[in-house]
Amino acid sequence: MKIKSAIAGALGLALATPAAADIVISDAYARSAMPGAKTGAAFMQIENTGAEDDRLVAVDSEAAMKVELHTHVDMGDGVVKMTEVEEGFAIPAGGHHMLARGGDHVMFMGVTQPFEHGGTVTVTLTFEKAGERVVDIPVDLERQPDHGAMSH
Repeated sequence: MKIKSAIAGALGLALATPAAADIVISDAYARSAMPGAKTGAAFMQIENTGAEDDRLVAVDSEAAMKVELHTHVDMGDGVVKMTEVEEGFAIPAGGHHMLARGGDHVMFMGVTQPFEHGGTVTVTLTFEKAGERVVDIPVDLERQPDHGAMSH
């Protein structure tokens, strides 16, 4: 009977603990606008393979004095403003959310070391349910946006 209780307890713990595989980060890269820039950004696809909606609620990195979740807001008359998204980004169950140039992204302000092509930037992403994920993001200063993949 003790073995059955131990197995049942372990199974209950496993079901109560968020599964690490629920959030999958892919196609990540970081860049700065020019060499020596004090700001930079990171982009990636965040996939939620779990059965529950989740939310990216915070980001942190030693690569900059301040790191925030940002988006672009069309102010009209051709003016676009970057702004912090304090509530974070929803990642639907079985779906994904893209952080891409010209849209939602991770913003680095007060970069502590230059983003050098071929280097990496370590970022901690915090999700409401899945918890923290540490991601080493490659710096790619040559990558261009894939405008063909965007719908207009």
